[in-house]
Amino acid sequence: MIFSFSATADFDFLTQFARHVGVPVDNDTMLIPEALGQGYIRRLAFGADFKITLHHYTLKEDLIIKRNCFEGGNDLITIFFYSNEQSLEIAFDNNPNVLFSQRDDSAVQVTSNDLSSTIRFPAKHKISYAVIGVMVPRLKSMLTLRKPNTILQTITSSGNSFLFFESMTAETKLLLKNMASLNMDDSLSHFYMQIKVQELLYVLFHQLSKRESTTHQNINSADAERLLHIRNEIIGDLSVPPVLGELAHIAAMSETKLKQLFKQTFGSSIYNYFQQARMEEAAFLLKQGRRSVAEVGYELGFTNLSHFSRLFEKHYGLKPKRFSSSS
Repeated sequence: MIFSFSATADFDFLTQFARHVGVPVDNDTMLIPEALGQGYIRRLAFGADFKITLHHYTLKEDLIIKRNCFEGGNDLITIFFYSNEQSLEIAFDNNPNVLFSQRDDSAVQVTSNDLSSTIRFPAKHKISYAVIGVMVPRLKSMLTLRKPNTILQTITSSGNSFLFFESMTAETKLLLKNMASLNMDDSLSHFYMQIKVQELLYVLFHQLSKRESTTHQNINSADAERLLHIRNEIIGDLSVPPVLGELAHIAAMSETKLKQLFKQTFGSSIYNYFQQARMEEAAFLLKQGRRSVAEVGYELGFTNLSHFSRLFEKHYGLKPKRFSSSS
């Protein structure tokens, strides 16, 4: 199933999607029809300029959501939280065939509304995600920033084109889980949800506020697609360190532009992103208990196991052997 829309300021996903599948909206909730699967989509509005849509369902066929670039431009910011149990496919063209998420590496995406995107949700898997739509003036008034870094300045100013990815913290996952389990018949449920949505924003913007302040470079959909492709090149084989010149050639960018846009989008240099992914993969493999520390180290390209142990301890506070036995 394909659902396509343009990100205008007044677009309401719930109403239009319910119309697309031919079901009613009752009390700001749409139940997934049995012919398509099971679950629901719920919308909560805290004013015309601040809304969240919660998605919890399992579908019988793949769902492709295509957001078309709105060339008229407006101050709408979209923040996408995906608590994945299955890999998520995100693309910024019409062919979503690249996995974004690895293992439990859930995605948080912050974007201006002038970028097109395509997201594919796999059939027969539990889908759980939330989308916050907020206008720049409302967000700026909520954050009350005193000394924002360039990332926050970019997001809270009009006319910028941007895309930022952040990892999802354990705190964010717990907030989303609590929001999903709330009894909406409770008379104070709407008040509770507004507080929790603002907590989500606090955690996210606290992460973004820690990023290095550098000159922002506007991004377009073609750049976003190339960056996502480069990210997947980097993590495709974690036993081989990335070579900047080769990645720049693949991205059809200069090395300088690639380095700047990658760090701007993902919050880390290409090599540091590689090392972080490497350590996360090591932790995952060690938790499985099927490989020794040496096997994990060699599989991830370390010829010096002492170096692997030191690097792992720097990331997780425990040596690999102790981490493995404590998992």
